[in-house]
Amino acid sequence: RVEHVFAVVKRLWGFTKVRYRGLAKNANRAFVALALANVYLSRTRLMAQVCP
Repeated sequence: RVEHVFAVVKRLWGFTKVRYRGLAKNANRAFVALALANVYLSRTRLMAQVCP
């Protein structure tokens, strides 16, 4: 279940290589990408709650 989030981030959004931006910027970018992947994967359940 956990690896599916990483697959979405890597395959769908192209996060296959890390760019040299600094540790803080890379960490922030990864955290945001993983948070968006969680929202993307649970979009059907979230929309079911909004529009029953």
